Amino acid sequence: MFKKIEIWILYLTIIISIIFAVGFGVLVRQELVGNIKAGWLSKTALTFAEIPANLNKISKGLSIDLSLEDRFPDLDGFHGTPNADESYLLVSRYEGNLKEGVVELVNLTNFEVLHIWNPDIDAFNDLVPHEDEFKHLTRDSNNSRKTLEPLNLTSNGELLFGFATPLRSINSCSNLVFQNTRDLFHHSIEIDIDGNIWAASYMYPQTLPIEKVGRNNIFEGGFLDDAIVKLSPEGEVLYEKSISQILIDNDLEYLLFSIGNLKFNRDPIHLNDIQPVNFDGEFWKRGDVFLSLRNQSMVLLYRPSNNKIIWKGTGPFFHQHDVDILDNHRISIFNNNSKLFADGNVVDGQNEVMIYDFKTKKYSSYLKKSLIENDVRTLFQGSSQILLNKDLFIEESLYGRILYFNSDGSLRWTYLNRADNGNVYRVGWSRILYTKEDIQTVNNFLTNKGTCNE
Repeated sequence: MFKKIEIWILYLTIIISIIFAVGFGVLVRQELVGNIKAGWLSKTALTFAEIPANLNKISKGLSIDLSLEDRFPDLDGFHGTPNADESYLLVSRYEGNLKEGVVELVNLTNFEVLHIWNPDIDAFNDLVPHEDEFKHLTRDSNNSRKTLEPLNLTSNGELLFGFATPLRSINSCSNLVFQNTRDLFHHSIEIDIDGNIWAASYMYPQTLPIEKVGRNNIFEGGFLDDAIVKLSPEGEVLYEKSISQILIDNDLEYLLFSIGNLKFNRDPIHLNDIQPVNFDGEFWKRGDVFLSLRNQSMVLLYRPSNNKIIWKGTGPFFHQHDVDILDNHRISIFNNNSKLFADGNVVDGQNEVMIYDFKTKKYSSYLKKSLIENDVRTLFQGSSQILLNKDLFIEESLYGRILYFNSDGSLRWTYLNRADNGNVYRVGWSRILYTKEDIQTVNNFLTNKGTCNE
């Protein structure tokens, strides 16, 4: 049936296959990280190399399931005692019944949903040229794949959001007010005392020299040039600055290019929070910003007015998120306590809420026992807020759970994002509204939102 093959032909075939495989790998690597490209040869090699990954993504896109591990089978929706004081929750969640991301405004004194935003993300995407960093916007950030995160409610009643997308603003009817397509925005969105918007972005093309970081975009394995961006209430860029350049200007370039296992690190910073300072104090000035650099396990106090790092905080926190200013000398930090061990990235125990006191130069853990007892341990993302009355709000993003603790550490209520099919889905950068300014914003929104045409 089969003819015998000469042994020398078999050996020759093996040698040629090895040479081809090595050459193919060189072309792919040159296209991804090389400063000198090989034209259509390297581009073609990369296209063939991406076929398995693209087929996997297509498969996931056709049969998407964004459900999470169900750690709390007895929980569904809100459970516990509502808040006594007027307060509200902006909960961003993947709606498992609709298979879309929505945002709900909830009255925390009775858990009543007062308003729902459910924008047409696909329509917004259609307005963006699908080039460079926006090349895969439709594939990766469509209606069925995105939660509306992070988010913030402006004083004029617009909802801001945008994660690996343009920065977007919608009105009460979920219609687009603006979308800023300067770059891909990501992670936290904060509003300063003047109504200006602070958001994180990936600057592209990168601001650092091409010989240092190349010029590939993030979908080609390119360097993530994290930046802080200040925008007007109308979405116009007023200021932007590369975090990498900030580090270089402040003699911290070693954090970018000398950490790791002798490999180029495309994401050495991973900016996940920008917290604007709204008042002068002993330790900071109005106009400063706190920055959370996840992949450095570091928090910075940065002064844009003179491009200086005023304070650099490292210590008992690992891959942290969400920096908040508590008073004129203390900040809080959501410590994911996420560490890279031999078997991968794990939460080493539980998440923590750390407080740093600039007067004493010491860290402390807030309601640590309560977080241990309730096994709070989101590996990524997550947020916290210590309220004026010392209560504690926690979002455990990757388990679809939100918790609210009384100041004595007792659990007041929980929320779990469970759909009718029984599956649990994620929540993302939800926000508790409790200050006088927050409540005024909500009341104005409810009064002026009007009626939307279906």
